[in-house]
Amino acid sequence: MKPGITGLWQVEGRSRTGFDDAVRLDVRYLQTWSLLLDIKILFKTVSEVLKCRGAF
Repeated sequence: MKPGITGLWQVEGRSRTGFDDAVRLDVRYLQTWSLLLDIKILFKTVSEVLKCRGAF
């Protein structure tokens, strides 16, 4: 998959996710990809950004 503007690890763990966990979340994303999952990630991204949660 090509990298995008957001991803599962960005909305699930953000800055508190270590490298190994980020890779696991990326692999889980690749294994369970669907259009619905992408839509959920986009909405969750907006929510996380507005809440300023997990950002440095």
